[in-house]
Amino acid sequence: MRNDGRSPEDLRPVEIAAGFVRSATGSALFAQGATRVICTASVVDSVPRWMAGRGRGWVTSEYGMLPASTGERKQRDVTRGRPDGRTVEIQRLIGRSLRGVIDFEALGERTVYVDCDVLEADGGTRCASITGGFVALQLALARLVDEGKLSRLPLNGSIAAVSCGMVGGEALLDLDYSEDSTAEVDANVVMAGDGGLVEVQTTAERTPLSRASLDTLLELAASGIEELRAAQAEATGGLPG
Repeated sequence: MRNDGRSPEDLRPVEIAAGFVRSATGSALFAQGATRVICTASVVDSVPRWMAGRGRGWVTSEYGMLPASTGERKQRDVTRGRPDGRTVEIQRLIGRSLRGVIDFEALGERTVYVDCDVLEADGGTRCASITGGFVALQLALARLVDEGKLSRLPLNGSIAAVSCGMVGGEALLDLDYSEDSTAEVDANVVMAGDGGLVEVQTTAERTPLSRASLDTLLELAASGIEELRAAQAEATGGLPG
């Protein structure tokens, strides 16, 4: 048993409140255990200058942690004049993950900005941002279809992500902060709805990771992502693909 009573293969409780921000084109409040992230998707009828005239759209992401999200106040990036390296790395990961299932030609010359703001951080914030960010993205694109601005949903599939790792020599799914901070191996796994791996970030903190242990972690991640997909489907009314 883990400190919260979960078995090694259990996710923390997942809740998704779709349409949480009424002023956004698409939005969701995504909660996984004590980690909570507000995800919004905003659509602009233009693309970056380097893409103009190609008839294709673009999806990008921004990520941030609110000052009180970790208990000790985190300085806002704007006060430093630029985001820190961790923030840049995470928002690039979110953007890459979401772009993996977009039909850019069907989107047309539009940009969708997916913003992920962490309210509370208890481990797995990047994975929560990807999973919740996809919900906000799908809701925003579905709204464009409903408004007649798109003829069909420009999605080739769905995306979700989950953390896992080796803690005390045991493979665990969905690490909270206390587990993540003591893990020998920490992994973040991003998967498409068809089971294909989009990205795997794995770091061995002290003990090298064996191939057998990696396979175990990927199997754990796949089972967790199936549960996350079910939660996404309930929030959106059904997943594409």
